[in-house]
Amino acid sequence: MAADSEKLDFDDPMQRPRYTGLASFFRLPYDENFETDPPDIGVIGVPYDMGVTNRPGPRHGPREVRNQSSLMRRINQATGASPFESCTVKDIGDAWVRKPFELEGAHREIQATFERVKAAGIIPLACGGDHSISLPILRALAKDGPVGMIHIDAHCDTGDDYLGSRFHHGAPFKIAVDEGLLDPKRVAQIGIRGSLFDREMWKFSYDSGMRVMMIEEVEEKGWRHCIEEAKALVGDGPIYVSFDIDSLDPAIAPGTGTPEAGGLTMREAQGMVRALAGLNIMGADMVEVSPPFDVGGVTALNGATIMFELLCVMAAGRETG
Repeated sequence: MAADSEKLDFDDPMQRPRYTGLASFFRLPYDENFETDPPDIGVIGVPYDMGVTNRPGPRHGPREVRNQSSLMRRINQATGASPFESCTVKDIGDAWVRKPFELEGAHREIQATFERVKAAGIIPLACGGDHSISLPILRALAKDGPVGMIHIDAHCDTGDDYLGSRFHHGAPFKIAVDEGLLDPKRVAQIGIRGSLFDREMWKFSYDSGMRVMMIEEVEEKGWRHCIEEAKALVGDGPIYVSFDIDSLDPAIAPGTGTPEAGGLTMREAQGMVRALAGLNIMGADMVEVSPPFDVGGVTALNGATIMFELLCVMAAGRETG
């Protein structure tokens, strides 16, 4: 339902009709030259998908998520959070990749962008792109020492060589541990499911000490139990949050490259993200929205909604007085 037109401030882009204007994340100010006046939190697109192993298309994710994010308003009705009032937030553009066909070089370009973001004192909320982008982001953000992670996904993404490359969307977190970017004993992976190539496909997660919570555990013990255990595991230290849209059931998120039946509902996913309030989040991403496989924009809308929930909990830790 629309607000009373007499109370709308049309000088504020967020209060104009949502079908008008150019799309930016959450209708925020768009500022690619973010070092000049850095926000507390920067929402940034990473339109790259040369790391996919199945259906392509996440390179188009940031553009469509920007479009669907125009549906988000200022205040989280469930939690009362108002991220755009509690701190400064901008759309800081995209992590440009000049040579997308050379995967490792593309990752270096993405890393360089996030090094700029970190140097400016900005906490990034990234929109992918395929899940391989998490590795260069972590390379930029976790240079000073390994961090913890809460990872919500259908897959552990701790594989290794596949078709001649380690640098694909099924392996970023093994490499991140190998490179000393993640402390595996402070990593929780929630919602894992689906068929396997072999029984030891995600062996690295278990052997390294990550806490893997299969979707059956989420169902049997409840999402509240699982996220509270994850929070206790990561503790007070810095963490990264990574949300793969394929953690959701494909009935509500068909637009993704590697869908797996029997996934999370949006209510479960929103509840888990909201429960992260108070953690030391130094960066986050939402990845794998593939608009060419979407239906009616529902996957992009759910991705934008999750990003809004992430923004709410990230802003709670960066309130400006």
